[in-house]
Amino acid sequence: MTTRLSVLDLSPIVQGSDAAQSFRNTLDLARHAERLGYHRFWLAEHHNIPSVASAATAVIIEHVASGTKTIRVGAGGIMLPNHSPLVIAEQFGTLEALHPGRIDLALGRAPGSDQITAQALRRTPQAGDLFPQDVVELMSYFADDPANAVRAVPGAGLDVPIFILGSSLFGAQLAAHLGLPFAFASHFAPQLLEQAIQIYRARFKPSAKLDKPYLMLGANVVAADTDAEARHLFTSYEQSFVALRRGRPMPVPPPIEGYELPLTPIERAQLEPVLAMAMVGGPETIRRRLREFIATTGADEIIIASQLFDHSARLRSYEVVMQAYQ
Repeated sequence: MTTRLSVLDLSPIVQGSDAAQSFRNTLDLARHAERLGYHRFWLAEHHNIPSVASAATAVIIEHVASGTKTIRVGAGGIMLPNHSPLVIAEQFGTLEALHPGRIDLALGRAPGSDQITAQALRRTPQAGDLFPQDVVELMSYFADDPANAVRAVPGAGLDVPIFILGSSLFGAQLAAHLGLPFAFASHFAPQLLEQAIQIYRARFKPSAKLDKPYLMLGANVVAADTDAEARHLFTSYEQSFVALRRGRPMPVPPPIEGYELPLTPIERAQLEPVLAMAMVGGPETIRRRLREFIATTGADEIIIASQLFDHSARLRSYEVVMQAYQ
């Protein structure tokens, strides 16, 4: 297989633990992923979620990049309307100056939070509408455009690969128009996956950065030595997912034996497509599901999220995935 495998991490906070331990676990996972041969290690910006410690994303990227040697490290992604494009150019210019050739920047337009939290971030209701202009402005800082009255120092002239991150057709259209790599959040928004892929590839315009489409897809994967063990571990994700969708997020809970989703018919219709997209099982199941997913989508890269309660089980999950893939 030529499709790359990468890691998406949220520095998960589990019940009974804290952010400090999450950051230690994140670095341990990144080193583990590097040894296993994963291509990238990305962290995501989310706010006001008890199970996610990666809110100060650029800071955690520095923590990971400083503790690893070769794996690419980046944001998957930064929610650009929460920030000034200049500040993001300076932050990621700093990271690129410290770790040349290893830093990535994926950009999303969602708040990464609820509306009340978005207000606390000083994000205006119209901020998402300006996302395309903000992306172009950010790119101009890295390009060191002479027309800019303001320069990003550091940042100007540095090559920081930019991806468009999306969970809708808007991101596919923008990535295609700008000739940028597209990372689709199929791990939590699979309903538009096929249509987003078709639009991105059909409308892609070659650019100075990319001569043909480059597609990354997100996947929730829980791998273990047996299907039964993986299914048990996955109940932590199911509990977290249901709580988040109900507006009652919590730290990652321990798995529950025999857990059944306590869903209303409406919730089941909303959540089952997401949960069905997850790849859960032992080595043979994971190998089959990965091959089917790649054959169906033609993805250039799969970025894998595996939010588990037990850190050692999480390490093992990524190990089983890579062994099954190879």
